[in-house]
Amino acid sequence: MDYTSKGFDETNQQTDLGAVIRNGREILFQGFNWESCKHDWWRNLERKVPDISKSGFTSVWLPPATHSFAPEGYLPQNLYSLNSSYGSEHLLKALLHKMKQHKVRAMADIVINHRVGTTQGHGGKYNRYDGIPLSWDEHAVTSCTGGLGNGSTGDNFHGVPNIDHTQHFVRKDIIAWLRWLRNTVGFQDFRFDFARGYSAKYVKEYIEGARPIFSVGEYWDSCNYNSHGLDYNQDSHRQRIINWIDGTGQLSAAFDFTTKGILQEAVKGQFWRLRDAQGKPPGVMGWWPSRAVTFLDNHDTGSTQAHWPFPSNHIMEGYAYILMHPGIPSVFYDHFYDWGDSIHNQIVKLMDVRRQQDIHSRSSIKILEAQSNLYSAIIGDKVCMKIGDGSWCPAGKEWTLATSGHKYAVWHK
Repeated sequence: MDYTSKGFDETNQQTDLGAVIRNGREILFQGFNWESCKHDWWRNLERKVPDISKSGFTSVWLPPATHSFAPEGYLPQNLYSLNSSYGSEHLLKALLHKMKQHKVRAMADIVINHRVGTTQGHGGKYNRYDGIPLSWDEHAVTSCTGGLGNGSTGDNFHGVPNIDHTQHFVRKDIIAWLRWLRNTVGFQDFRFDFARGYSAKYVKEYIEGARPIFSVGEYWDSCNYNSHGLDYNQDSHRQRIINWIDGTGQLSAAFDFTTKGILQEAVKGQFWRLRDAQGKPPGVMGWWPSRAVTFLDNHDTGSTQAHWPFPSNHIMEGYAYILMHPGIPSVFYDHFYDWGDSIHNQIVKLMDVRRQQDIHSRSSIKILEAQSNLYSAIIGDKVCMKIGDGSWCPAGKEWTLATSGHKYAVWHK
């Protein structure tokens, strides 16, 4: 099978920021979990690149590659050092080279909401960055987190200096750093960490300045709950994510935390949740599928942190849903490589069907059933699927079973 048609010609992409989002045929892979920093990670991933490519992933989200105060990478300090707990600069570049050979893009984890200082400044806090590149003073730190800058344009990340993105010198330095990651190091895509922490208009400026091929933001806040559990209506939750995407000038996609929150309750025998009052999917995917990155778990919600995990015995129903639906699906490392060959192969089979039947981020969807123990839908005009233990199959001889597993089935014409 020819896998070279996965993406576009890189030279066209350099001039066209929106090409990949318009095309809508991405399948993302999160290439790490919370424990990856304890292992020889760049080397481990390099060995898996051929399989990642053959499976059909277009982009791999890598953990933060720059020097960090915490081994997982989310307390950055020296942004220009590429030696991290995940491996040396040399091993990182070998991995990026291998990914390029196999036509899989590398997504950098961009942690620019906060930064650990090197020296004490105003108020005796570590809010200066003397002795390392981007040697900012206290004016680069928001006033609400102990600096001499302006107030934050978003939510605070507590316990560490938050970067003041209103400062022109800060934004100029960040854009230069992002361009270095993009053009010199060789990352092609960006994932913006803790996007609630600063205004989306700065993300727009950073994307325009560094021109990644694809961007996605982590805008994660709590879903709406009542005394009995999760509310049926999560419109205000998905609207906040959509407002963030709008704020980026529609240049960035966003992780669809709304769909995750609803789907992981639905699979427990509440599939009625998967159809909103208008008859559409209830997450960001139902309103703006070309910007919705759907997923089941990540290094925060699952892995060893398990802040908000997807029920483990329903994983394949979850993947049948996101891989057979519009939006931009993302697969988590643990499920693909740590949960056994059967799960790996079932996910690959669903990805094959998605590609062969040309399901894309804007595919049409018609929800047929959304009951307690059954959900079924037609996607595009050639695919239908069901999840849950209720029995269902499509009417008509033109449908052929494409793949099935525990509590899920997919047919095509």
